[in-house]
Amino acid sequence: MTPSSVLRDLGVLLLMLAWIVAAHVGSTGWGNASFNAAVGVLPIVVALLMALWRLPHWAARTCGVLALAALLAWLWPQLRHNVALLYYVQHLGIHVALGVLFGKSLIGPGDPLITRMARRIFPTPLSERKLRYTRGATLAWTIFFFANALVSTALFIWAPAAVWSVHANLLTGPLIGLMFLGEHLVRMRLLPPEERPGLAAIVQAYKRESAARSAGHSPP
Repeated sequence: MTPSSVLRDLGVLLLMLAWIVAAHVGSTGWGNASFNAAVGVLPIVVALLMALWRLPHWAARTCGVLALAALLAWLWPQLRHNVALLYYVQHLGIHVALGVLFGKSLIGPGDPLITRMARRIFPTPLSERKLRYTRGATLAWTIFFFANALVSTALFIWAPAAVWSVHANLLTGPLIGLMFLGEHLVRMRLLPPEERPGLAAIVQAYKRESAARSAGHSPP
């Protein structure tokens, strides 16, 4: 890795940590309401702007940006007074979307998501053992994302805002890390060394799979 890439990755990590802290502070009602709402709505606005940028005609992009600005202006008073709800909707939406992404790949004739990633790592055909493992891993991640969404919803409805925020904003990252660790330990137990990819290979496979999905195609 070059020094510039290390600095870039460090900058991204620091931005993510700052956003997590700001999300926790905003969700618990501390600080300035407008700033908290702005931080909360920023990822949604960026995602929508990226989607609008892909529209083929500049007129459609312009109309979309103007409609988005008008919607934000109309909703802003409600957003300022419902910051926790804003963060909850984001947390729920991300987990449900990921659960659907993994779970949908288990249905139908195509490969499960992690099987597709494994095919991008290993040039040779996957063994039946590897196929069973990658399908099971895809199912495990599906359950994880939907279960975390369910826990988040239960805490948001019945627990104090601070308790929900600790789970959603502070513990989600560590929980995903523990899930990765658990999958790694199971993979070491069930698969021989030649069928176990390294972390760098997994990251590269994920990037290639994301790029393929963004381009609108994926391997059969």
